[in-house]
Amino acid sequence: MISKILIANRGEIACRIIRTVKKLGLSSVAVYSDADANALHVNMADEAVHIGESMANASYLDFNKVIQAALATGADAIHPGYGFLSENAGFAKACSDNGLNFIGPPVESIEAMGSKSAAKEIMQSAGVPLLSGYHGDNQEPDFLQSQAAKIGYPVLLKAAAGGGGKGMRIVESAEVFHEALAAAQREATNAFADQLMLVEKYLLKPRHIEIQVFCDQLGNGVYLNERDCSIQRRHQKIIEEAPAPGMSQSLRDKMGTAALECAQAINYVGAGTVEFLLDANGDFYFMEMNTRLQVEHPVTEMITGFDLVEWQILVANGLPLPVQQAQVPLMGHAIEARIYAEDPEQEFLPQTGRLSYLATPDESKHVRIDTGVNQGDEISIYYDPMISKLIVWDIDRASASRRLTQALSEYHVAGVTTNISFLHALSQSSGFAEADLDTSFIQTHSQVLFSPNTENTPVLLAAAAFAQLQANQQATLCAANDPHSPWSQNNAWRSNEANQQNLNLTLGDKGFNIAAEHTGDNEYLLHSQLGRQKVQGSMTGEQIRINVDGRSHSLAIARHDTDFTLFFDGANTQGHLTPPDIGSADNTANDTGLQAPMNGKIVSVLVQPNEPVSQGTGLVVMEAMKMEHTIKAQADGMVLQFHFAPGDLVEGGASLLDFEASED
Repeated sequence: MISKILIANRGEIACRIIRTVKKLGLSSVAVYSDADANALHVNMADEAVHIGESMANASYLDFNKVIQAALATGADAIHPGYGFLSENAGFAKACSDNGLNFIGPPVESIEAMGSKSAAKEIMQSAGVPLLSGYHGDNQEPDFLQSQAAKIGYPVLLKAAAGGGGKGMRIVESAEVFHEALAAAQREATNAFADQLMLVEKYLLKPRHIEIQVFCDQLGNGVYLNERDCSIQRRHQKIIEEAPAPGMSQSLRDKMGTAALECAQAINYVGAGTVEFLLDANGDFYFMEMNTRLQVEHPVTEMITGFDLVEWQILVANGLPLPVQQAQVPLMGHAIEARIYAEDPEQEFLPQTGRLSYLATPDESKHVRIDTGVNQGDEISIYYDPMISKLIVWDIDRASASRRLTQALSEYHVAGVTTNISFLHALSQSSGFAEADLDTSFIQTHSQVLFSPNTENTPVLLAAAAFAQLQANQQATLCAANDPHSPWSQNNAWRSNEANQQNLNLTLGDKGFNIAAEHTGDNEYLLHSQLGRQKVQGSMTGEQIRINVDGRSHSLAIARHDTDFTLFFDGANTQGHLTPPDIGSADNTANDTGLQAPMNGKIVSVLVQPNEPVSQGTGLVVMEAMKMEHTIKAQADGMVLQFHFAPGDLVEGGASLLDFEASED
């Protein structure tokens, strides 16, 4: 029987596995790279072993190091989590060869589903419906393009060995096929060391429905209802819910039975997920089977009451599944929102930085947070930029949606740009409330999801000014020998003159000049571009209670030197205090060059210096956090020179090239 488990992963999934390992009274071993030396999962585990440099291929993807760590610590089992080595058949075999229990499916099952092309052949033989496409070995670009023409555009290019949206491109026409193929192959090679591609028909407005299956070593199998994962960006899920809205019991049974047939066709053991596309007619098509625990497994746990990691360990010990199909419950509704360090306004570009402030909602039977970070931790370029998963539950979808909105309004992060405000807007949108779900949800509702909210600007400005004025007052009281003397205050007290301070604040991308008159205890009259505001309030730690022109509001603020972040009405607004003699900060980019949007590596340059290019032409391809990003020309013109070559590491904000725009 298993007694000590090494978790071959990092971040929130490693922490989540360790919690169940401890609950079962077992011992845990963590592994970590240079970048994760002080990570939460390292501190949670009973033991931890350093396995290499920060790059994943030198640490978490080097399964020889992982196995040696298990042997050195006396672990008798390895849990791979998801990602990294979780679907690597070679790793599973190496575990077995070294007498280690791999907490996952048999090697043969991983191999069968590890290639999406081979998986589709197996599913076709099993009678599971498939989308039309090419799943063969001929990878000549012109041949693949000819197959795309036969299938009919739009088509989806998909890495045969991949998942998580990496190595995927939607191709709308033949003209852009080769460029999209090259980018998808590069991304697949970086993520999976395999550039084999599938070409499939791309369904318009499908729903992404997946079935959680579980099988033991005794031939028993169940499906644990379904999840709707249709809301995605960059082919990666950001909202998942269970059960799927509008799912009839007959369709659930039909899809669940098909999913179990998929599992039984490959003699599956353990936790797995069979993913389908569901069209408007109720027809569904097999996409892939993930031979591991999914990121979104908590929503299934919330509606069943089962601990799926505990089930994985039981099954790995050779024990039977705890329930039969008729005993699987469906209780209420759960929704998961993935909290990422990314900028939705910049096409969800991943972000790096230090979590200078982190405050989360209180956990309860309605709210669960799976995370792998603490305040002060770094979101680095080396790994996926997920901060946490926020999971909510209630008796029905409408109630769960309200829980989600409330919890997102209480989730405060500063120091790095996140998608929290975007998720909050999404949770309140009519499209989400009406369950108008498909994989193009974000594009369909973009006008609502990305519309700037300026109606809160007066409250935010008043709160930012009030917080700074209170800070000035507090600094004076702390520094003065006699805090009651007017001569030791810096609140602009003057004999026989107006008691006034001047502040220069930036909120978002707008600058404000504020003249503040101190009119009483914690009371001010503010004069700015927004007019006159009467403000009175109080502060307790980061919490601000403020009354602006007779209306009260509650906010939170996180401050770091002269920068601050305000949290109000589910949104976070970044700001800056500028000394009066300097003026507003100028965030304008250098007109002569294009800047790196994040830390990363140059993959390729796409044009030659002094070659005329049109607006929108790709100039440089960067890779960061396992994804590629193309820097495009903002106008017609030409590149004068590149400052970096392929393979070079660059910091965010660095000028990548000199560009000369054409004269009108």
